[in-house]
Amino acid sequence: MTVMPKSGVLDPEGRAIAHALGTLGFTGVEEVRAGKVIELTLAEADPAKARATAEEMARKLLANSVIESFRVELV
Repeated sequence: MTVMPKSGVLDPEGRAIAHALGTLGFTGVEEVRAGKVIELTLAEADPAKARATAEEMARKLLANSVIESFRVELV
């Protein structure tokens, strides 16, 4: 699962990374958005149920729906 700040939400961590990259000589970095990757191992064998469970986890705890969006990827 990837959790990222929503578009338009200030991202101070991303701004700090962009600034640091500039000071290290990396040019052309226009924007950095910093988020988090959460890897879950679920006992559910049905992919649809596993996705639904992961999405529910994100909505209830793992992502702040006011300022973050999330994407669930099954592998």
